Amino acid sequence: MKEKDIKRIIRKQLKSKHPNWQRIPRKRKKEIIKEITDAVAADYQVFDEELGIPIEELIGIEQQQPDSRIIPLQDMANFVDNFYEKAGLLKFFRSHKSWPEIHNEELRFIDELLDNRIINALLANEGYSPQMRDIFPCQLFRAELLKAIKYPEISYRKFCSSEYMGQERKENRRFLGLPLNTKELIDHTELSHFRKDLKFSQLVNILVYILHHFYGSGLLENSVLHGVDSTEIANDNQYPLYSIKVGDKKVRVYSDIDCDCGARRNKRDKSPYVIGYRMHTLTAINPSTGLSYPLVSLLGPANHHDSLYLKPLVELAQAMGIEMKLISADKAYNDKEGSLLDDTGVHLITPVSSETPLPEYVEPGSLHVNCDQFCEIPMIRMGLMDEGHEYKCAAGAGECVRAAICPQFRLIAFDNGHFQRMPVDGEAARQAIEMRKNCERPFNLMKKRECLEDAVVRSQHALCGRMTFTMITTLLIEMAGFRKKEPKGGSQQLELFDKAA
Repeated sequence: MKEKDIKRIIRKQLKSKHPNWQRIPRKRKKEIIKEITDAVAADYQVFDEELGIPIEELIGIEQQQPDSRIIPLQDMANFVDNFYEKAGLLKFFRSHKSWPEIHNEELRFIDELLDNRIINALLANEGYSPQMRDIFPCQLFRAELLKAIKYPEISYRKFCSSEYMGQERKENRRFLGLPLNTKELIDHTELSHFRKDLKFSQLVNILVYILHHFYGSGLLENSVLHGVDSTEIANDNQYPLYSIKVGDKKVRVYSDIDCDCGARRNKRDKSPYVIGYRMHTLTAINPSTGLSYPLVSLLGPANHHDSLYLKPLVELAQAMGIEMKLISADKAYNDKEGSLLDDTGVHLITPVSSETPLPEYVEPGSLHVNCDQFCEIPMIRMGLMDEGHEYKCAAGAGECVRAAICPQFRLIAFDNGHFQRMPVDGEAARQAIEMRKNCERPFNLMKKRECLEDAVVRSQHALCGRMTFTMITTLLIEMAGFRKKEPKGGSQQLELFDKAA
């Protein structure tokens, strides 16, 4: 952890001493980073002591922690239902019918679903004054959605032009809330400042507002399995500005202070290393349909292990009011120490790690547990204790000749293999482990369909905002339901053969 702590100190000093980091020339950046990195490494003395630093700071997500400003799902429902009464507005303001100029079915559905006044209340800053504004937060939020839905492949500068927002684009202007009789446009710098100025709690609250509608859409059933997985998001930082070796690890500092270099699984057309971030996402899986939907994500540097993000992600989801009982995840998220269950009450199930050896006196094929090397009768699992799995002797009276000298009891400690905190030897456990593969579906939609992997941003906070808007877009498209493919069947072909006969 010492290299993580050194990188944390470097990152903290760069942000505090150079708040306008992006405007500094590259040559000057190299000089500053070299000076600060060498000084921190020379003065660092806590090599053999246990660090008293919160794990969120070591893995670069200290700005993505839950706080009291986050509105849980239960409170969001009350907030939406009582919003007009508390604001002193009449009830007919609540109803909203889409404009006739909006012909796109998805845009019409989203336009009728969203409430501009509630969005303004969730995204407005403390000094917000509607009477002094021409463009409102709800319009900027709708602009982010419109770009992600219809034009994900183009740049923001091109999107905020008359080609896409001009007077002849009546559908787009109606969706954005722009008047049809003027040439008023939303400038791309307004969108940039909008994403930059949003606090993390505001991003979470607008996501909770969409999840409030999502849970009422009927796409999920009462029994929901949750999954956790991650994917990389590369940026354009190809080479570090400066690097230093600490023990057997390297500390690299890039132009984007928060990003780092990490490994990814082998792909045919890509390098095994990625420079950028990893997005760790909690998804909800419908067991009946097998479809999965993104709920919330954390964005961290690509060089940290996945297991370090599991507990912060679950705690953030619980702060949002998401109820979880069982999470199916890849073996990289294994929680051997059991801190996830103790601190959050959520069970975790992962595939069996091939690197974990079987305990002594356990048969490899059948996984029968014996008491010792002389035991011939498999033991019975009684349940779980704080220390591990509890087994007792299954021999009947007079069946075992060693009953008088045998303890008839055994405790197997938890591991990353067959003896996890959640037993993995049942059919239900096998299905839950197999369903974790469905977590890759939201990544494919967000990275390919909404073009998240092509995002050109210069900071972790900006990418976090883009990531949140992309998740919201994915949920809205799934709720609209106009892009579902009909199941392939042979009914039409059979009808053709019947007519030919």
